[in-house]
Amino acid sequence: MVCAMAIIGVIDNFVTRLAAEIGLWQFHFIRALITVPLAVGLSWLGLGRLRPRRLWAVVVRSALITAAMLFYFSALALMSIAQALAGLFTSPIFILLISALALRQRIGPWRILAVAVGFAGTLFVLQPDPSDFDIRVLIPVAGGFFYALGAISTRSLCAGESTVSMLLGSLVGLGLAGIAGLVVLGLFPVDTVAGPAGFVSRGWIWPMWQSFPWVVLQAVGSVAGVFLIIRAYQLGEPSYVSVFEYSVMIFGPLFAWVAFGQQVTYWQIVGVALIAVAGGIIALRSK
Repeated sequence: MVCAMAIIGVIDNFVTRLAAEIGLWQFHFIRALITVPLAVGLSWLGLGRLRPRRLWAVVVRSALITAAMLFYFSALALMSIAQALAGLFTSPIFILLISALALRQRIGPWRILAVAVGFAGTLFVLQPDPSDFDIRVLIPVAGGFFYALGAISTRSLCAGESTVSMLLGSLVGLGLAGIAGLVVLGLFPVDTVAGPAGFVSRGWIWPMWQSFPWVVLQAVGSVAGVFLIIRAYQLGEPSYVSVFEYSVMIFGPLFAWVAFGQQVTYWQIVGVALIAVAGGIIALRSK
């Protein structure tokens, strides 16, 4: 799991590089063309079946994960990786709140404390300014919300499904979202700005020679990372292994600082630690 998070923490830093030339929708379409065959290869290696047992359940989960990843990758182009990851890793907090409020499951004082600690950590990292509120700080948090819904659907709807079939569903979902976005922007083009700020509103760009190596790196790296995540959950106790997912909040900002000089403030480091502690409490106190 630590190796998987090291890979993901490194490759996600390069989203800003490709976001300077191409758009979100083209990125996910091209990425799917590379990752879907790689996911099929995982099945050929005997890591799981491709065909889902209940297609509708995998489709629902894939749609939720697709929405989460669209918000997350949009955030990566607009803010530091520490802020984007902090928003995405609010998902355990949302899982707990949804389980308690919507599914009427009982939660104890430890996990209530975890919600409070995680919320405080999120505020430390995102640092919203009440006097000049920027809606963009909510983009990765929206990703965390949909990621939480995807996690709940994984347990409640897709318990008997192969990990590879769920992975393939997510990759296909992102590819279809990319096609849909390109079609809409092709029919109704909008004015966009240069650089990463125009990542979401940018349509088809060709040629894309500067961005293509980063798309390939992202595609191959993400499949390799997911492969290691699958193996981690196959080999270890899930409640224990899941805690080590938070190591990505070390690898990502650390690589951004070393390679690109992206600074992380003292209070953001405190916030990252609080979010990791909250996630660890939730994981270890959950049955």
